[in-house]
Amino acid sequence: MTSTMQAVIAKQPGGPEVLELINRPCPVPGDGEMLVRVRAAGINRPDVMQRQGNYPPPPGASDVLGLELAGTVEAVGPNVQRFKQGDRVMALVHSGAYADWAIVQEGATLPIPDCLEFIEAAAFPETFFTVWSNVFERARLAPGETILIHGGTSGIGTTAISLAKALGSRVIATAGSHEKCKACLDLGADAAINYRGEDFVTECKALTDGRGPDVILDMVGGDYIARNLEAIAVDGRIAQIAFLGGAKAEVDFTPLLMKRVTLTGSTLRARPIEMKAKLADALRERVLPLIEAGKVKPLIDSVFPLEDVQEAHGRMDAGTHIGKIVLSMQNGEGKAHKGARA
Repeated sequence: MTSTMQAVIAKQPGGPEVLELINRPCPVPGDGEMLVRVRAAGINRPDVMQRQGNYPPPPGASDVLGLELAGTVEAVGPNVQRFKQGDRVMALVHSGAYADWAIVQEGATLPIPDCLEFIEAAAFPETFFTVWSNVFERARLAPGETILIHGGTSGIGTTAISLAKALGSRVIATAGSHEKCKACLDLGADAAINYRGEDFVTECKALTDGRGPDVILDMVGGDYIARNLEAIAVDGRIAQIAFLGGAKAEVDFTPLLMKRVTLTGSTLRARPIEMKAKLADALRERVLPLIEAGKVKPLIDSVFPLEDVQEAHGRMDAGTHIGKIVLSMQNGEGKAHKGARA
């Protein structure tokens, strides 16, 4: 271990070109924290928003980008109980994942199942924590119910499809091309709607004998807010996790009353460690066994070495990815865009 590390920051708000690889002192773990040698880090939409200047890290958090990582424990701080030096772990972090070394909180850390490589494990925390919290806890998706997942080929979307199917629900997904719709079906979705040529409200009604989906997972917002209320079933639940299409809309909320709809929303990054620890416990109990049984697995779109972070963010900006984009700190592994789809 050295006293310095490489890390990625955004030197100013802007496009991928503002990302810069710099040298920083290695951090030191505090109470309940661990120092992890990072082997891989997932790229997520909030990283892009932070790069653009629209999603600053919480007070006191590092300006180094990255919300999830996988690696090995190098050192543990006081009161760490579950992990020891050398353990393979994957963790959700406030920031700091785009680096050779990072601090993780024990409560937001999970062991990496033997069946996962570091690249796959790095694609787990942000999306699985988010999907479990919003789809299964807040929106209460149950076996036998139907869920509509917008953005089915995003990291969140592919995770939601896999988990919902593995736990016995029917899945309808939206995507923006024939190739992406096929990817949703290949992942297990029962139906896929190309939103560029089909109306998802009409198609969802047709696919559910006029009833509509029981749960909708939406990160689009904008005019989708009103359309979701039109599509949702009576006693349905809508989980809003982002507003990529805009946070403002003109909405007739009458269906909210007439259908007894639950409309819920949440963010994950700034929530307290106690809440994240409860999510980690639920994932350890309910989801890791599915991973170990081969029923669920993170879908990797492409892998880039840390020094090619600008190119990796360019792929995210282009919106052509299917699954997760991952940065590798393993001696340049992944330069050939492992599993990339054009």
